[in-house]
Amino acid sequence: MKSNYLYLAVDLAVIAVPFAASFYPKAPFYREWKKAGIALLITASFFIAWDELFTRIGIWNFNERYITGMYIGSLPVEEVLFFICIPYACIFTYFALNRLVMTDILYRHQGLISTMLIVVLVLTGVALFDRIYTATTCAMLALFLTLQKTLIKSAYMGRFYVSYVVLLVPFFVVNGILTGFFTEEPVVRYNDAHNLRIRIGTIPVEDMFYGMLMMAMPVAIMERLSGGSTYKRQVRG
Repeated sequence: MKSNYLYLAVDLAVIAVPFAASFYPKAPFYREWKKAGIALLITASFFIAWDELFTRIGIWNFNERYITGMYIGSLPVEEVLFFICIPYACIFTYFALNRLVMTDILYRHQGLISTMLIVVLVLTGVALFDRIYTATTCAMLALFLTLQKTLIKSAYMGRFYVSYVVLLVPFFVVNGILTGFFTEEPVVRYNDAHNLRIRIGTIPVEDMFYGMLMMAMPVAIMERLSGGSTYKRQVRG
């Protein structure tokens, strides 16, 4: 495979298994595609706009060695596809775990987890407001979690946190590829003046919170469209 197809291959690999598994009889996600499509459209639009702005102001850029050279605005087409493929894999995982694992093991603790995350995010964002990627990511995720906890009062965040932990394994693989862990150069190059300069391997630590928001947003939209029917509650203990 030519190196300039690497990012495209990552996108296709990310969505291939969830797409094929969407037809599994015990968790037929294909029946949810209409609602999933709306959730993906809203989520992708939000993140593409954010990404376009950050690309234009130099928060990150893309290595032409690993992309096809086709662009939509300032973004490689692979980057645009990323914001469709990743959220699809995330909402599929959430849906499948809801169908296949009945017990909501974090239901009683979801409020505490959200509160702890909000406190850490707010303190970090305020302390490092001059680092644009850090401050913006902390602010966006803190706002989302605050709305979930106080206004929406969602019951499914425990389920989401479990899904997020499960998704950390592919997250580290995919982001490792994009940040240069497996390649000579990174696909996505970050301007370290705007982040904490703390990396997990080659992955900026902010990516974990950026990824959490990108995973949580389509789940929340799907639950809203479903009237909560996607979520299954069965508390252990």
